[in-house]
Amino acid sequence: MKAVRRKIPKVGFVSLGCPKALVDSERILTRLRAEGYEVAATYGAADLVVVNTCGFIDSAVDESLEAIGEALAENGKVIVTGCLGAQPQKILDKHPQVLKITGPQRYEEVVASVHEHLPPLHEPFLDLIPAQGVKLTPRHYAYLKISEGCNHHCSFCIIPSMRGRLVSRPIGEVLREAEQLARAGVKEILVISQDTSAYGADLKYAAQTWRDAERPARFYDLAAALGELGIWIRLHYVYPYPHVDKVIGLMAQGRVLPYLDIPFQHASARILKLMKRPAAAEDTLQRIAAWRSVVPDITIRSTFIVGFPGETETDFAELLDWLRVAQLDRVGCFEYSPVEGAAANSLREQPVPDEVKHERRERFMQLAAEISAQRLAAKVGRTMRVLVDRIDGDAAIARSASDAPEIDGTVRIHGAGALKVGQWADVRITQAGAYDLEARLAELL
Repeated sequence: MKAVRRKIPKVGFVSLGCPKALVDSERILTRLRAEGYEVAATYGAADLVVVNTCGFIDSAVDESLEAIGEALAENGKVIVTGCLGAQPQKILDKHPQVLKITGPQRYEEVVASVHEHLPPLHEPFLDLIPAQGVKLTPRHYAYLKISEGCNHHCSFCIIPSMRGRLVSRPIGEVLREAEQLARAGVKEILVISQDTSAYGADLKYAAQTWRDAERPARFYDLAAALGELGIWIRLHYVYPYPHVDKVIGLMAQGRVLPYLDIPFQHASARILKLMKRPAAAEDTLQRIAAWRSVVPDITIRSTFIVGFPGETETDFAELLDWLRVAQLDRVGCFEYSPVEGAAANSLREQPVPDEVKHERRERFMQLAAEISAQRLAAKVGRTMRVLVDRIDGDAAIARSASDAPEIDGTVRIHGAGALKVGQWADVRITQAGAYDLEARLAELL
């Protein structure tokens, strides 16, 4: 009798939110692929759909609920996970027909739910996955999550209530994953967490062996070890604790990229106190100046919130003055949006009208664009190494050491359509805009 081969189960996947959620999605997909599941390209081709949600601000909640509704309409069988899953009633009120809801980082529960509603068909000689696992990013860069949760209690944020307190991954595990990525051809690792510079505090900095050396689970030691891989190492979500200064030395040595993503959020000491953030704005300016004295080409990116409850025109003017002195390279700005469950909702401060929030954000971003344009103009005529992300006709779209994917600028290389995605190139900068650069190929590496 001829054997009947069962249909390979296919899972649709929707990943919303920040890079940390993207890494969660990659972990779930890696496990499912290892068990013989295929990832469907469309809702219609899937046997069920997993939606990894975001629930940080109201607009993200709305986007997540809309994505769940779309998956239900197109497929009918939906499992929900991620940050919004920490508030299941919100989901059930809108979509009571979902199969299962789990919170963030509940990888085993998600996989178990998939098993329940779509049993696996594992064929070990066919269901091979790459050593680095399933990645949702292009092959030449990857996110490396080093911890979960956060020990801060910022009044505008509910992340700790959703993702819990800081839980760092053992340093040996992190470094082995990074080494696998490098061996698989990844040329840039983006280090992420809720609070990257707090890495290892919960582990009491316990050391593990990697490459025949003891490596303490500290931010500096992790960065130094990653710097041995010989690829770009980019540091995100770094709180400016004093020990961060030591990492600037690694940047000066070329071991990690001269790039820091620091969530300053504001500059007014009064607003920072209301936000429950460190309020030493003047000290921050001094430290930025000190970093630049060691690494003149360091790129500093940050995000800010305008329109926080109680923010006056004086507070906002202080923020603009701070930015003029700080001269940050890459800046994002959000209008304050109340989040259900956040401590800021109970502040006895005057809410800022929406039209004022919008006007302040416009003024802030105008100044940020002027600063960015000036700093980029200084790069015209310089030669720099870039990493190609995509090809657009006769041009290659690349990034420099100053540019994180999808959030920063790009370098458009004219006449370089023959380059390949993931390839290094040396270029000479020919023109600068407010956020992006244009270049010509200087030397192909």
